[in-house]
Parts: sequence; structure tokens; C-alpha cells
Amino acid sequence: MSRPRAWTIANGFMCALFIFSAVVQINDPDPWVWMPIYLAAAALCVAEIRRRTRWAAPLILVAVAVIWAGTIAPRVLGKVGFMEMFSAWEMKNVGIEEEREMYGLLIVAGWMAAVSWAAWRRRARE
Repeated sequence: MSRPRAWTIANGFMCALFIFSAVVQINDPDPWVWMPIYLAAAALCVAEIRRRTRWAAPLILVAVAVIWAGTIAPRVLGKVGFMEMFSAWEMKNVGIEEEREMYGLLIVAGWMAAVSWAAWRRRARE
């Protein structure tokens, strides 16, 4: 499998993951706070599939996600065990919910950093 095809498939997978993440927020007490960041990440994955991403757009999302995760981190790091996030599908307590939210934001940041890098490299080759 060629690199561009693997990258396209990976972005398709992440797009689906981000859409799923937005959909499961419907049952959250504050879905309209969380849905936009996941849907923005999904939209940027679609743009990257089409090779139309500008490097700055995903980088802005990286900054937002990292700063947001940083505001949650002091409330969960060292207070909630990492594996507790996976102990039950439903929310067991606020700490577990916030830990899931923080790691969700870090996944967004990580993938958007990769998308930004790919877009920057593509632009540099043009």
C-alpha cells in the first residue's frame, strides 16, 4: 500500500472516530461544548483526504485542544487511574469523565499535529 493511500485511509478512520466522538456527546450534559471540536477535527480530516488542508487550520485546533486539555489535567492527573477510563462504558464519576475528555482532546491535538505537518510538507514540495 502506498503512503498516500495509507494516509488517506488513516484520515478516513480518524474522521469516523471524531464523528463517533461527537455523536456520543449527545448524551453528555454539555454536548454543544464538546461536539464542535470533534466535528472540526473530522472536517479537517476530510480536507486532508482531499489534500486541501492548509497547515495553519489544524495547528489552531492543536493549540485549542492542548490548552483546553491543560485546564482539565490538574483535576485528573494522579487522581484517576488511567485504566479506570475503560472499566465501564457509562460515566462512573466526574473524574473519569474529565479524564476521558482530556485524553480525547489530546487525541485531537495529536492527529491535527500530524495533519498540519503533512499539509506543511506537501506545500513545501509545491
